[in-house]
Amino acid sequence: MAEQTEDFSSLPLPDRFAHKNWKVRKEGYEEATKQFQKSPDESDPVFRPFLQDPGLWKGAVADSNVAAQQEGLVAYCAFLKYAGLQACSRTRSITAVPIVEKGLPSTRPAAKTNALEALLLFIELDKPDLVIEDITGTLSHKQPKVIAAALSALTAIYHNYGCKVVDAKPVLKSLPKVFGHADKNVRAEAQNLTVELYRWLKEAMKPLFWGDLKPVQQQDLEKLFETVKQEPAPKQERFTRAQQEAMAAASAQPDEPGEGADAEEDVAEGEIDAFDLAEPVDIMAKVPANFHENVASSKWKDRKDAIDALYAVANVPRIKEAPFDEIMRVLAKCMKDANIMVVTVAANTIDVLAKGLRKGFGKYRPVIMAPIMERLKEKKQTVADALGQALDSVFASTDLSDCLEDILEFLKHKNPQVKQETLKFLIRCLRNTRDVPSKAETKSIAEAATKLLTESSEVTRSGGAEILGTLMKIMGERAMNPYLDGLDDIRKTKIKEFFDTAQVKAKDRPKPIIGPPKTAPGPAPKRTVVKKPGAGLKKPAPVSTEPPAEEARAAILSPTRAKPATKGIPSKLGGIPKSSGLATPGAGLKLQRKLGGPGGAVPQLSSPQRRTISPPVEEPTPAAQPAPSQPKFGIGRGLAGRPIAKPTAPESAPPSNPASNQGPPGLSVIERAELEELRLEKERLSKLTEDLRSERAKLNSEINELQNQNAQLIEDHTRDVLSIKAKETQLVRARSDAEAAEQTVQKQQREIDRLKRELTRAMRANAASPPEPYTDHFGLNMGINEANAGIYQDDNRRSSIHMAPRFDGARPRSYISSSPSEEKENNGLTSPGLTSRFASQRKFSPPVGSTYSSGRGSPARTSTRAGATGADGITSQGEPAENWRRAAEVTSQLKARIEQMKARQGLSRPPPSH
Repeated sequence: MAEQTEDFSSLPLPDRFAHKNWKVRKEGYEEATKQFQKSPDESDPVFRPFLQDPGLWKGAVADSNVAAQQEGLVAYCAFLKYAGLQACSRTRSITAVPIVEKGLPSTRPAAKTNALEALLLFIELDKPDLVIEDITGTLSHKQPKVIAAALSALTAIYHNYGCKVVDAKPVLKSLPKVFGHADKNVRAEAQNLTVELYRWLKEAMKPLFWGDLKPVQQQDLEKLFETVKQEPAPKQERFTRAQQEAMAAASAQPDEPGEGADAEEDVAEGEIDAFDLAEPVDIMAKVPANFHENVASSKWKDRKDAIDALYAVANVPRIKEAPFDEIMRVLAKCMKDANIMVVTVAANTIDVLAKGLRKGFGKYRPVIMAPIMERLKEKKQTVADALGQALDSVFASTDLSDCLEDILEFLKHKNPQVKQETLKFLIRCLRNTRDVPSKAETKSIAEAATKLLTESSEVTRSGGAEILGTLMKIMGERAMNPYLDGLDDIRKTKIKEFFDTAQVKAKDRPKPIIGPPKTAPGPAPKRTVVKKPGAGLKKPAPVSTEPPAEEARAAILSPTRAKPATKGIPSKLGGIPKSSGLATPGAGLKLQRKLGGPGGAVPQLSSPQRRTISPPVEEPTPAAQPAPSQPKFGIGRGLAGRPIAKPTAPESAPPSNPASNQGPPGLSVIERAELEELRLEKERLSKLTEDLRSERAKLNSEINELQNQNAQLIEDHTRDVLSIKAKETQLVRARSDAEAAEQTVQKQQREIDRLKRELTRAMRANAASPPEPYTDHFGLNMGINEANAGIYQDDNRRSSIHMAPRFDGARPRSYISSSPSEEKENNGLTSPGLTSRFASQRKFSPPVGSTYSSGRGSPARTSTRAGATGADGITSQGEPAENWRRAAEVTSQLKARIEQMKARQGLSRPPPSH
């Protein structure tokens, strides 16, 4: 047995992998794992036999012995991990299916874990689509445990890598089939896989398979989805080799703080929606044939039905490219439709078309966008929401640069409703755009928003401030400062509030803002300045110890003559050590810089360019030191502070003034005190200037605020004045109507009084005759009736109707007014005196059976009765005929009197012939 073991260990690994004895194979797998782990890189010779003969791994991962299979899967995982991409690409097609069929359903947990790890390594190293294709091919296996294991592996793959790395479309198409499987374990794993996909895709996954499920399955899944909705958004846990390299590169060279820390999130970031998953649908073939005919109908119901049919066809996740020019023109025309229901449905149709076509919809934007924005004048909220959603979808299919021209044009619209809805649309565009606007676009947007800040409507002013705040969030505060300079503090504060709360997807390019400090002269220029003058000034230490008194005075009197004092500049920069005893030059340097403060020499010293150029001046000065008078009488020094005279001139300065070293300190102290006073005075003036500027800015803001309030008050006052004038106009009209009504009433009252007087005179005439029995009075009534009948027959019935006296019980019915309304009017004409005079007549009642019992006494009947009575010579009561003749005379007199009254009133007519 020992000999056999020695023989097996001496065999090459490929031979041991193919050995008949499972123990030999198992030992070979273990030995291969150890060698793979010790390999220095992917090109190690230990991998070569297995790369040349990939079939060795098929037997290893599907070994008939479960113990050997477990070690074989471990060895294969090590091979994939250390051999890299070439190991995966050469062996995956051979080992993927055996791993799913033999490794995943294994009864040993370690074997199942390593089989799953091998599949995950496939995703990490190779193309995920090929791996998913191999796994989904086993979903039609005859053994349910294999299908359940494959579904579990798919769940783990999507849990670790997410749906952005691994395409979920093939798996979603296979879900209905596994949901209909007879095995409950398969259905359970299908549910787990669906829930995992829902964590990544949400509602976008449903259009691909939801309709093929049973209602009970849909209900069960909806309950599971409810728990997932409460969970935070999933994150990718494992990364592919390409992602790992990208993260390593990002973390190795982070350009900005936090960039390396966020590299992992940036690599894993990605949005998945239904458009990425769905297949394009050709909707042109499904558009009804009579679409154009119905859209052109004069009935709004037909037009709405046609657009509804188009909406039903176009409401799909993804639309296949086709010529939609004619349909877009029809929808643009529908934006002008008089019926708002047609407009709403057309806007919804544009929305789904833009979402289904995405970037393909961009070429139709010029046709459809302007009509939609023109219709924004509609005040009904449902229509405005539909139009706004359509505009958002149109913008999503294009970009800010394409839409900006139309948006800025409609911001100038004369309709306030259109203007407000357009600025809301612009705010949404700035929030959702992923492209940073260019400088020209930023300028145009900022100028348009600034104009909106002066509008009379509060909503418009607030919208303009929100536009500027959102734009500032994108471009940064520094880029927006030029556009905010002329605004008052109140408006700036409001813009800053919107800036703090704005949420945008496009961030300003920070490199131009952070770049200048990086490119500015840093430590390197300072080093060059320090090295050169320092090296040259260490040798002649006494050279710089004596700035003469003349030079100090010249520095005070004129800034141009103070430039020789630049010898001390290297000491400020650190080039000259303090041990060289340069206290006096240091004081001279301070003096020179303080002198340069008011005169403008400090900027020369503080400029990086001047620091860089100045060192060559210091190098020659210690080498040669002639009399210092030459720089004084020279042309002057240039911008670099470089003397025109030869560098040998300053060498004569030290021996020329050996005893004058005590003078400059006293002078420097005096001048230093004077300069300190001047500097303090300058600081006070600067502070006073700043205070005045701040006070001026505050006053300007108060003035602007007061102007705005004044304008608002003027507007309110104008509105109140107009309202008062309108009320006064109404009051004048009401007064005029009241006066006219009063005049009418007075006129009518005068007419009534006149009629009463006429009636009274008529009654007095009748009363002048002696009272007769009731028969005579009845005859008088008959005469009056006859006279009134003539009056009633007159065409001109203005006021004669009211002249007839009212005898309630005594006169016949025809003597009363011809209508109830006239009778009601005549009730007020009967005077009390008249009522008392005819009291006896009211008591008259004809005997039953007489000709007067009918209650009607028309003139025709009265004349007939009078004729009958005259013929008999006796009345019905047995009175003589003389009474009738007397009654006739009274009647004729009354008629004459009535005619006279009518003549006076202009109502006369030819008297009737008797």
